[in-house]
Order: sequence, then C-alpha cells, then structure tokens
Amino acid sequence: MSPGLGEIADSELARLAIGGHQQSYGELLRRYRDPVYRLVRSHVGDSDEALDVVQETFVAAFAAIGRYDGSRSFRHWINRIALNKCRDWGRRRKVRQFFGFALPLSAADKVAADAASGETAIDDTRALRRTVQALAQLPVGLKEPLILTAVDGLSQAEAAAVLGISEKAVEVRIYRARNALATSLAAQGATKSQA
Repeated sequence: MSPGLGEIADSELARLAIGGHQQSYGELLRRYRDPVYRLVRSHVGDSDEALDVVQETFVAAFAAIGRYDGSRSFRHWINRIALNKCRDWGRRRKVRQFFGFALPLSAADKVAADAASGETAIDDTRALRRTVQALAQLPVGLKEPLILTAVDGLSQAEAAAVLGISEKAVEVRIYRARNALATSLAAQGATKSQA
C-alpha cells in the first residue's frame, strides 16, 4: 500500500482508481468491506450468502466507479449498490423457492460468548436466530431503513439519502418495522409456549 493512501479522501481514491491505481481499489475495499458486510448480513440473514452479495457489491461498484460522483458520500453510494444487490438476491431466492430448489433461510452463526453457560448460549443463539429470521422476513421497505440505522449506524437523514426517500418516511418505516418485529417475535414466543 502506498504511504499515506489511508489519509486520502474517498473521492480522490475513486479518481485514482479510475486512472488505474490498483491500490486505491484495495483501500476502498478495506474501508468499506465491514460496514457493507454488516448491512448485507442483516438484510439477507445468512453469513455465507452475505459474503457472496458483498463480493457482487464490490465487483459492481468497481466496475461502475466512473459513475461515482465525488461530491457525494462514497459510503452512501456503496450502500445503495449493496441494497440493490440484496434485492437481486431476494428475487433470485424467491424464484428458487418457487421452483422448490431453495433451502429455507439458514440460522445465524453461533455468536454466544465463550464465557456464557451452555444453556444461556443456546437460549441466546435461539433468540438471535428468531430475531434474524423475523428481520429477514420484513418487507424490503421496512427492513432497509431499520438495518441502515440500527445495524449500520447511519442517522435517519443518512438513511434517507441512501434510500432516496424523506427523513420522515425513514422515521415512519423504522417505527413500523420495529412494531412488525415485536409482533412477529411475540407470535413466535406464543407458538413456542403452545408447543
């Protein structure tokens, strides 16, 4: 990596990348792979699928880097591409399910802390699995604002810019998404207690 490349603004890195400077691509990838992965992972609900979608996101972004407007946030631009790739993934998944070839949405990775007891770890993993599945089942219009703000840490104004909607629309959709999640999780809990 060139000295000082980490100090260069995203817009300058994009300009260098357009000019063929390979290390600029690497620096952009280094800066944004983790936030994009968190966004995608939250959207698709599966770690392995998320890695594939992230890869597609960066391939598409780097292929279209000439269209990046340096006066705008690179993070918003790459997040928008990631969301589009998540939608593509969702459409492909629905088609596979329609034809009976797709497997159900897989559970979240085991993420319980090492220090937790076995029973606590199992309960935590089950709760996380239910939450991730409920989040993945939300309609796209509700899911995206919630993921961008709660998981990716964007403000409502930033999420509005990424999604191309008003800040008030983001606020309303987050409210509805949280209510839908609460209802879904409560229904799962009721079903579990009846079993």
